[in-house]
Amino acid sequence: MLRATSAMVRQPYSRKLGVSLGNAVVEKLGRPPDASWLFCEPGNGMEDLLAGVIDVVGSRNLVGCTSDGEISNAGFSYGSAVLGGIATDTIGFTIASASNISSDSERAGRELAHKLPLSAEHVQLFSDSLTGNACAILRGFESRFGSRVPMVGGTAGDGAKFVQTWQFAGSKILTDSAVAIAFSGRFRVGTGLRAGWFRVGVPKKVTRARGNVLYELDGEPAWQVYKRYLGPFASRMPAVGAQFPLGIVGEDEKLSDEHCAPILRAIMAQNERDGSLTLGGEITQGSSVVMCTGSNTDKILEASADAARSAVSALGGSNSPDVVFVYSCMARRKLLVSHANDEAERISQVVGTGTPMWGFYTYGEYCPVTVERPCRYHNETAIVAVIKER
Repeated sequence: MLRATSAMVRQPYSRKLGVSLGNAVVEKLGRPPDASWLFCEPGNGMEDLLAGVIDVVGSRNLVGCTSDGEISNAGFSYGSAVLGGIATDTIGFTIASASNISSDSERAGRELAHKLPLSAEHVQLFSDSLTGNACAILRGFESRFGSRVPMVGGTAGDGAKFVQTWQFAGSKILTDSAVAIAFSGRFRVGTGLRAGWFRVGVPKKVTRARGNVLYELDGEPAWQVYKRYLGPFASRMPAVGAQFPLGIVGEDEKLSDEHCAPILRAIMAQNERDGSLTLGGEITQGSSVVMCTGSNTDKILEASADAARSAVSALGGSNSPDVVFVYSCMARRKLLVSHANDEAERISQVVGTGTPMWGFYTYGEYCPVTVERPCRYHNETAIVAVIKER
């Protein structure tokens, strides 16, 4: 039998507060969890908080990271810590970590993969957003697992400071690292993602790009094309880059009426000298992009509900998941402003009010476009994963 629950506490952090957080989870589960997730905004006493949590729940299968806002059954919270826990006799868990991802992210992905069992049927990944290349981590991971293992997760935040993020693996507080937890056993997993941004204009060809730098669209400097699209908003770059992302459309990924594009890329900076744009993730030369905007609060919230519906549908007939994970982009939270709590509420209405749920607001998201496809790295997207015991 699988039981799950989450608990939330607010700063200031201390060992005593960590003990209280751990006790809240253990009390609801009736015993210590077999796996735990800790998400929190960085703050003084974070090490003491983790130590207090471990005093109660142990460190064997604890993972997590710092965030730009937390999600639990209490809804959205900021300046807080959320602990989720699963107690089960049908699922086994294995955690792994890889450090120094800034020196070679693909190597780090391979290292993570080789520390996890080939019996894994689901993996959740959390990595440093400010130092590593998330797309390269995925390439390294897939060198061992291919696309057969549904993977979700997010890149760590630091409360919108963009200075340093931390990752948790057992009793270790890491930085410039990636951590993962693998699920093996008798369960079903469903994943879903939606953004809620809508497209403007027609797709344009990426005629020159390298890594996460976009140089040309239809043979023209990318910044010139993007600046025309922004109009009067161009003077507010890069602050508005998250509000007007690019949607990537590959050869095997078609635009639909419902979605702006399967994968979004936030615009992080522009280069006036060479006319390039720096994106929040890699872009492939030869792909096409479409300009997108995300100013409609209702559309963004409905996208979160659609992501949950897709995840539940992927369970294969069951509409009552045992636990729900939510990894949503901080750009969505910023656009939602006072409606941020509504995102968790919309998801809860789909999966079932009271269904155990936790997650965080990320600087980027991991999820396959569909369950059968390889995991991809996203910006500005809501990711929902659900687990159902078999």
